[in-house]
Amino acid sequence: MPDFIGVILWPIKWVVELLLVSWHSFWTFLGLNPDAGFTWVLSIVGLVLVIRAALIPIFVRQIKSQRRMLEVAPQLKKIQDKYKGKKDQFSREAMSRETMELYKKTGTNPLSSCLPLLLQMPIFFSLFSVLSSAQNYDKTHLAGVGLLTGPLAKSFGESSLFGVAPLKLAISTANGNVAVIVIAVIMVVLMTGSQFITQLQIMSKNQSAEMKASPMFKQQRILLYLLPLVFAFSGFTFPLGVMFYWLVSNFWTMGQQFLVIRNMPTPGSEAALARETRIARKAQRRGFTLVEDGPEQIEEPRQTQRVQPVNAKNRKKKPGAKK
Repeated sequence: MPDFIGVILWPIKWVVELLLVSWHSFWTFLGLNPDAGFTWVLSIVGLVLVIRAALIPIFVRQIKSQRRMLEVAPQLKKIQDKYKGKKDQFSREAMSRETMELYKKTGTNPLSSCLPLLLQMPIFFSLFSVLSSAQNYDKTHLAGVGLLTGPLAKSFGESSLFGVAPLKLAISTANGNVAVIVIAVIMVVLMTGSQFITQLQIMSKNQSAEMKASPMFKQQRILLYLLPLVFAFSGFTFPLGVMFYWLVSNFWTMGQQFLVIRNMPTPGSEAALARETRIARKAQRRGFTLVEDGPEQIEEPRQTQRVQPVNAKNRKKKPGAKK
């Protein structure tokens, strides 16, 4: 019986290998050593940038889905309050029916905001699989499913940073290699810091007052401090090559989230108020005046009516002038 997950991931892994090998050929063409660890790290960076750029439309769709869910949140709370404390079968069915009618009427779906994340998971699994398989080529002697041939997989598996830190090693397999341990620890700190900053700016700046008062917000705060433990564990077991992918992906997420919070903040959040203030100041600098209905509505400066010149024949003659 064939590996079901392997069959599903095969086309994605083929594309991942295509991008990785293409970037490796590009850096080699520019004169970098094809077997150097630095060349393979740059190839991983290029791979992550292409993949994350391709996922931008999915990310935008996720943001729009979350916005729609926030808009219907007050109506959803009214339905929940209506049946609060009622545990009989009739009340449960009625609450479920009214909830589904609300979703259908507003065109929202609670799973739609999670769908983009679920679509990304096969891509991430494929990335980890390709990188890990290539770095373990010396043990398995198995090439990739596409353009990552045996010689390339061997080159990747035997590559090292600064000639002393093989990309295939992790802290758990370093066997006393100080360079691997130091680089891995630095990357774990950077990964943890970038993830913490990303989540912190979401929770502190991009949450409405209603969301901050909900139980879900309290759960997010707990996860905010549990994530460093997850990265510490992954940093202990993951090879350096895989960690470079994760680190670059975290930096991309942090920058992407910063731009979203700045330009597409959650309504009613601190970031939304800051954006309205920036728009108001920009309008004032351009010479516009703000109306009272809203900070984003501007009124053109009033122009005075031009005084038409008086015809010479109609001018009133001055007293004492000659006729």
